[in-house]
Amino acid sequence: MMELFVDWAARIGLNYTFLLDAYQRGSLVQGALTTGLLCLFTILGSLLAGITLAAMLTSGNPWLAKPARVFVEVTRNTPTLVQLYCAFLVLNMLLTQAVGAANPLTPFAWVVIVISLHKGAFHAEALRAGIEAVPAVTLEAASSLAFSRRQLLWNVQLPLALRFALPSLINNLIDLVKMTAVASAIAVGDITYAAIMIWTQSDNVLELMLLILGFFGLLSFIVNCVGRWLEARLRMPGYGH
Repeated sequence: MMELFVDWAARIGLNYTFLLDAYQRGSLVQGALTTGLLCLFTILGSLLAGITLAAMLTSGNPWLAKPARVFVEVTRNTPTLVQLYCAFLVLNMLLTQAVGAANPLTPFAWVVIVISLHKGAFHAEALRAGIEAVPAVTLEAASSLAFSRRQLLWNVQLPLALRFALPSLINNLIDLVKMTAVASAIAVGDITYAAIMIWTQSDNVLELMLLILGFFGLLSFIVNCVGRWLEARLRMPGYGH
């Protein structure tokens, strides 16, 4: 199958012969798996960070809300790549100086942390809007059942806010999938880094760029399909019509 694809591509002027090389093909496959793991961990981490920040923003406690607001504004108004460089080249260096070779944070871990926090700030704003969109009569009904503020948030506001904010969250997650490509900037062996290593040895930039575009397009499409399914699954009668 691989040879048939390479022959077909050659007829339209694309040189994919590097796919027949076991080492280069293996590098791309490993890079694709690494990108998949990055997407999985950052999706989970960003949602956790977003929920935590949204809870702080809507807590009514200025000691929680103000630091969360400062974090959100600083994080979403600075480039992800700059944040990654600051974390890896500055914080990681300080951590290494403090603990030496026992530093547990690898470049992969720093990418997960930085992207999770960066997109978590965007999730927090989407969830905050969702929390504030919960009808007042719903909150009054829950309060009449003697719900505490914490119970009101976790049992009423957040479940409804997740449904209201789901389209925005899915849009953020699609952007997150594409954002994982910045991992190559600190030599994490994702698919982008693997492609760069290949095209530095041969003239296959166009072919590899098309491959990367197709791969990220497929990942984004999968996230979009899951999001549409969740929207339909979690739709509440009387809302969104």
